[in-house]
Amino acid sequence: MTYPKQSKPTELKPEDLRWRCSPDIFSFDSTTDLEPIEGILGQERALKALKIGVDLRSPGYNIFIAGLSGTGKATTVKKMLETINTECPPLHDYAFVNNFKDSDRPTLLTFPIGRAKVFKQDLSSTIDILKKRIPQTLESELFIDRRKKIISLYNEREQELMNSFEEKLKQENFSLGQIKVDETARPDVFPIVDNKPVPIYQLDEYIKQGKLSEDNAKEILKKYNSYQQDLHTIFKKGLKISEEFRTKLTKLEKETAEIVIKGSLEVLRDKYSGDNVLEYIDGLEENILNNIQIFKELKTDGDITPDGFHIDYFKEYEVNIVLDNSNTTSCPVIIETSPTFVNLFGTIEKVYDGKGGWFSDFTKIKSGSLLRANGGYLVLNVKHLFEEPGVWRTLKRVLTYRKLEIQDSHNLFQLSPSSLKPDPVDIETKVILIGNDSIYSLLAAYEDDFKKIFKVKADFDYEIKRSNEVLIQYARVIKKLIKEENLLEFDKGAIAYLIEIGAKFAGHKEKLTARFSQIADIAREANFWTLDDGYKIVDAAHVKKAYNFIKERHGLLESKINDTIEDGMILIDTDGERVGQINGLAVYDADFYSFGRPTRITSTVSLGSGTIINVEREAGMSGRHYNKGVLIISGYFRETFGQNLPLSFNANLVFEQSYGTVDGDSASCAEIFALLSTLAGLPIKQSIAVTGSLNQKGDVQPIGGVNEKIEGFFDVCKSRGLTKKQGVIIPIQNVKELMLREDLIDAVKKGLFHIYPIRRVEEGIEILTGVSVGKRNANGIYEENSVFDLVEKKIKDLYAKSKAGKVNNENTKNVKKKRRQ
Repeated sequence: MTYPKQSKPTELKPEDLRWRCSPDIFSFDSTTDLEPIEGILGQERALKALKIGVDLRSPGYNIFIAGLSGTGKATTVKKMLETINTECPPLHDYAFVNNFKDSDRPTLLTFPIGRAKVFKQDLSSTIDILKKRIPQTLESELFIDRRKKIISLYNEREQELMNSFEEKLKQENFSLGQIKVDETARPDVFPIVDNKPVPIYQLDEYIKQGKLSEDNAKEILKKYNSYQQDLHTIFKKGLKISEEFRTKLTKLEKETAEIVIKGSLEVLRDKYSGDNVLEYIDGLEENILNNIQIFKELKTDGDITPDGFHIDYFKEYEVNIVLDNSNTTSCPVIIETSPTFVNLFGTIEKVYDGKGGWFSDFTKIKSGSLLRANGGYLVLNVKHLFEEPGVWRTLKRVLTYRKLEIQDSHNLFQLSPSSLKPDPVDIETKVILIGNDSIYSLLAAYEDDFKKIFKVKADFDYEIKRSNEVLIQYARVIKKLIKEENLLEFDKGAIAYLIEIGAKFAGHKEKLTARFSQIADIAREANFWTLDDGYKIVDAAHVKKAYNFIKERHGLLESKINDTIEDGMILIDTDGERVGQINGLAVYDADFYSFGRPTRITSTVSLGSGTIINVEREAGMSGRHYNKGVLIISGYFRETFGQNLPLSFNANLVFEQSYGTVDGDSASCAEIFALLSTLAGLPIKQSIAVTGSLNQKGDVQPIGGVNEKIEGFFDVCKSRGLTKKQGVIIPIQNVKELMLREDLIDAVKKGLFHIYPIRRVEEGIEILTGVSVGKRNANGIYEENSVFDLVEKKIKDLYAKSKAGKVNNENTKNVKKKRRQ
């Protein structure tokens, strides 16, 4: 059979395969002549968003920074904040003091910057003064005289009360004494028998002895009971007199000490004007007046409990400074690398009491980074917020209500949380979360109010558009690394090759990667190899050596896959022809880099109704994008061949020896070529691999990982020997993304390997089969024996067979029906 020949395909030239950074564009010979870059390169969009989030102090304008790892988000955010000129809200010092009305609710005192420390010193000095002056005042002659008068008056009233009662008893032949009960003595009334007091319980003995008649004993007992009531009444009066005595003494002590206390605290009132501070001083004054005893008895060292624990009676007058901004000269910027609950929100520490319990007070309240950054900025990695229970939930609550309540973190080893509930702190901290787009999307979709508290999203770009100015700035970025880490200087050839690697990482001739961490790693290792070789300046050869060593170090997976192909365990043909079989291209993600390798795709057809069966989907091994690509192939066939007759065939498409999930639509072109080959009966050249997606109209669309795919098939062909027939078909849109290896470019230059860019499906099938795709003539008939003519003939043949089969089935049914009749 004679086939119409294809037109000559378009091939890419060596100069189309890589952008080269010429060292001649640099005016310097080495980085010695360069100044390090100031600021950040290529993140203008992020800087604008960040400035809005920083300058706008309205509620909810916290910032979420998204971008790929390695773009320098965490290490540059602090410097970015420092470069933004913004007015910081007034900073304050924060301290907790004892709440004298409710010790379980410590009071928050807010001071202007630097004043909390001074207040603590002043209060400590005031308490020390009162420790000395209160005892001195209470030992003065005037106080002692007034105290003696009160004591004397008390004694007189008490003695008068007792004398009156004793006189009454004496007249009735009774006396007042004491009786011992257990280890204590209490007052009691004694009858006089034989001129001596007798306990009431001994009256029976006197009756037995005949010293006392029973009638007299009953009379004595009756009077005794009456006097017991009187004694109880006198005892209550005595207690009342004693209480009045203590009240007068206490009042005297307060009146005497009040002048000293008021005078000492008045100095604090004059010095500190905050409402909460003045309110605290008022409570302090009242508490000291009510607890003069600890000052009077000079319990400065406290007591020791039976368990050996120290009791500090003056601890309730301490000041616990949880945030001292006295040394802060600008807006605080804190990068919290370990945002645990305690580190972020603070805690209330507990002390063991020696009896199996724990206690805490206001002096055990500790601040976290959220409070330390108050008025400034707190930078957090969003992933770390979900590593410990309660951190994200609490952070949302703080940012929603803009109040921080410091609590202890409840954990499994703690039987009960602390009962302390300190006053909440007003929070004006700008929280900056660092993450990526996927985390942002999840939080925005599933977290209530996330967008209300993080209204600003700052995207860190992962690539930079290339220009001569950008190339110079890129070199200055490398110079900054050299200066910071004391590396050897780089000559301009080394800088040029590093920039080329940056373009390769970006996957585009006109762009450079903004993930400077990868470039920095190569620069560090190039510096190592230069020193190892005994040179004093890094050149392009050392950069290339470092890059190749890194790839080799991370290339275990690539080596293993190469071995299975070389050993024939994975079936790949790189020469010959075969119907319905084609080499597709897949990309594998390794640690440091990605790489591509060919994969066999096959197709089969049979009588049917136009269904294309995706075996991967049926087996549950395909992703959504891959499934969509197969459905697009169905649409293409209906558009191209299903206008005049039904598609009376079923097709199977398979990724052979694929044992994992297949996704992406970059195999769509390969699959449609395999299917066209099967229907036309034309063999496909196995020396050519294919990548590219397509739409229903047959237009070829760009794909990702084009460099890795081309190099992957080239490596397989090179290991088996280049035949001058091998090559790769790619979408023409991907040409501008080509940054291929030097050895591959050399092979193209020598005609050993070929790269064919295509726009349409028709171009690709012609390259693979060597047969023209054919065009319809005026009668709507394709050119004889062209690809599409053969496909259409096959479809017609299958339709005829399908129709004939239906007629035969109908005849068979009629025959059976007549026999039954």
